[in-house]
Formats: sequence, structure tokens, C-alpha cells
Amino acid sequence: MEVILARPRGFCAGVNRAITIVNRALELYGPPVYVLHEIVHNSHVIDELAGKGAVFVEQLEDIPAGSVTIFSAHGVSRAVMERAQQLGLRTIDATCPLVAKVHRRVTRLNKIKYDVLVIGHKGHPEVVGTCGHAAGAVHVVSSPEEVAKLEVTDPTRVGYVTQTTLSVDDTAEMLAAIRKQFPDISEPERTDICFATTNRQGAVRELAGQVDLLLVVGSKNSSNSNRLREVARTRGIPAYLIDHAEEIDPAWLQGVERVGVTAGASAPEYLVEELTNWLQEQSASVVREMDGEDEAVHFQLPELSV
Repeated sequence: MEVILARPRGFCAGVNRAITIVNRALELYGPPVYVLHEIVHNSHVIDELAGKGAVFVEQLEDIPAGSVTIFSAHGVSRAVMERAQQLGLRTIDATCPLVAKVHRRVTRLNKIKYDVLVIGHKGHPEVVGTCGHAAGAVHVVSSPEEVAKLEVTDPTRVGYVTQTTLSVDDTAEMLAAIRKQFPDISEPERTDICFATTNRQGAVRELAGQVDLLLVVGSKNSSNSNRLREVARTRGIPAYLIDHAEEIDPAWLQGVERVGVTAGASAPEYLVEELTNWLQEQSASVVREMDGEDEAVHFQLPELSV
């Protein structure tokens, strides 16, 4: 059996930045440092940071006044930011810069009296945070059918943004429906789907033509990891999302000659290494990495003095 590793895979610049922020805050202020929601959607990352003294909470009210509080990479609403100030919390914003860019576009569109369509998964923290930056009408749409039922203030004054971790394929279908419904739609200069999501999905598309099975390393609540699995499945390749090697069902590997391995943008590389080691212990004789370019993007850290 041969194992082919996707390239690129794993941590993106926004995830690296968010994790670094938590670690630096722990170094500067000492534990506990509080984080509103999971800093990124990966159980291993959360457990590791919790072991260092990071405390993950779902409500600001659960944080003692005066505590260092970090907003996750998915972003939060303006109301959450204001509430944190009212509670006397010392806040650090770890919102991914690409998500923050989406927030600014929502605000700009509303200021010129445009209804904003947010293409994304209802209830996802990023979508909730994005809607929370609206200063006017905002509508979350998840399917072409929902687009057809939309009622907006003025069909000639509508713009859209997207959740940054969506499937490029699914978004194309949504955009076709939106453009048909609203011919004058205001579109961003470039897609809101982040470069890392696009690159990882592109690698899976290429890998799907070379393998019999794809294993995606990532947590079940990771949107971008789920999309990687879907990209393979839409191309007829069996694909499974696993948090670690122990979740593999040996039956998946029966009759498989080539296994593809990738990792979501919030999954650490050591999990991929553990998986490839496990596969080698089974019957994998060759492990190689597909051709591809490494990402050289790095995001600047915010001011950490609070």
C-alpha cells in the first residue's frame, strides 16, 4: 500500500496566528487566560492549550472581571466586544485577518443601504460573528433554494460575503443562484473563501485522481476539514474525517492500494505523522508527498498589552 500526502495541508496562517496569540498571552500574563469559544476547531489544540492554563468558555459572564480574554479566530460580533468592555475584561482579538476583512465589507455595504447576503452555515461561530457586524439588513443563506425565497429591501442594492471555510464547488452553485436572482449583486473583488481553504481543496481534487481512499485529519466540528472530505466524495473517492489514527476502521483499507492523507487548516502536523506511522505499521511500504507549493503567508500579531 502507498500513502500520498496532500500538499499543502494542515495549519494555515490564521490558525498559526491564533494559537501563537494564546501562547504569548500565557507567557506574558500567566494562567489562567480565558478564551471565548474554541480558539480553533481542533480538539488536540484545545487540550494542549488547556493544559498550559487556557480556559475555554462559551459565555463572557463566566469570566472573572479584569481577566485576560481572547476572542477566537472565527471572530465575534460588535455586541460581544462591547459586552466584554462593560464586564471589565482585558481583551485580545485573535480574529483571522481574512475574517475581519469580511466583517468590514458587511459594515460598508450596510452603510450604503445594501442588504447583505452571508453565504455560510447557520450557527457556525464565524457566520454568527459576521452577522454581528451588520448595521442593517443581513440574511444568512445556505442553499440555492433559500436564495429563491429571499425578500430584500431593494433587489438592485444587494451584496454578498461568504464564510471563509466553504467548499469552492458548493459556493459556485450558490453564486450562480444569487446572480440569477439579483443581476445587480455587489460582489467582492476577490472571493472571501480564504487562500488556505482554496489551496487545500485544490490539493484534494488533484489527489482524488491518484488514490483509492482519502483520510482527512481534523475534528468533527471543523468546517474546512469537513469540506475536504466532501471534495473527495463528490469525485467518487471514499473519504473519512478522523481526529486521530485510532479512529480508522481497518475495513476501510481492504483492497486499497493508494491512500491519500490530508489535514484541515486547524489540524497540527504531528497528527499526520502519527497517522502515517500507523499506516506503515499496517501495510504501507511507501509514503510520499505530492507536488505542490508551500504557503509563505504570515499574519502579524495584534498588540498583546492589555
